Amino acid sequence: MIYRYFLFLILLCFKQTYMNAQQVSPQGHYAAVNGLQLYYEIHGKGAPLVLLHGGGSTIGTTFGRILPALAQTHQVIAIELQAHGHTADIDRPLSFEQDADDVAALLQLLQIGKADIMGFSNGGTTALQLAIRHPGKVGKLILASALYRRDGMPAGFFEGMQQATLDQMPQPLKDAYQDINPDPKGLQAMFMRDVARMVAFKDIPDENIRAIKAPALIINGDAEAIKAEHALLLAQTLPDARLAILPCGHGDYIGEICAPDKNSRMPDLVVTMIEEFLAR
Repeated sequence: MIYRYFLFLILLCFKQTYMNAQQVSPQGHYAAVNGLQLYYEIHGKGAPLVLLHGGGSTIGTTFGRILPALAQTHQVIAIELQAHGHTADIDRPLSFEQDADDVAALLQLLQIGKADIMGFSNGGTTALQLAIRHPGKVGKLILASALYRRDGMPAGFFEGMQQATLDQMPQPLKDAYQDINPDPKGLQAMFMRDVARMVAFKDIPDENIRAIKAPALIINGDAEAIKAEHALLLAQTLPDARLAILPCGHGDYIGEICAPDKNSRMPDLVVTMIEEFLAR
């Protein structure tokens, strides 16, 4: 009888530990996909809308300003991709294609047949790859400062990336990562992973972009890392795209954590644009 009691306590503790590992907050969960423990959060109810953060970022640093508004009308599924935020790195290549496959696997696991996808910066490139590799999973696309060709970056960007150091990473992004993962080696590893991916970045062929059937809303700043003319070219190459060029820097229009004007009302305007695009 005593043996059974202790066995029960052991099983109970194991169950509680397992639950804690799988759910870190009421909205946060882990899913086993493609050998990865992929972290995601679900907010709100309605049609599913997937949010994909930028490089070196987390859900909060990219989408913290606009996520609550989007969750008022959508089931927001916000994901932290390999080596970012709560999602630990594993021994496999880091690529936009692999990130896209991970997102598709999560949607399959959640039994979501099709979702609208919003990606910012590197997340926008992942969103493009998702539409190319898993078109049946994509409803509409919101491509925010998305890169698909190397010439979409300012001259010297890729040469500069080869010399990039962790000191150049914005402090708010460092702080956000270390709030989740205090080990400085993890921060350095994530940074170098992102740098290597950008250095090795290859153009997505125009024929692959033209094959995307999902309606797309492209959003870009007029004074940011991604050239406005690159956003225009992407809009012209996609079969069904609308374009908004806004007077701001990289991510300022969604209130990304490094945006200089914390009181800007532009993110409210962008949420309205997104809602109208998704509703039509």
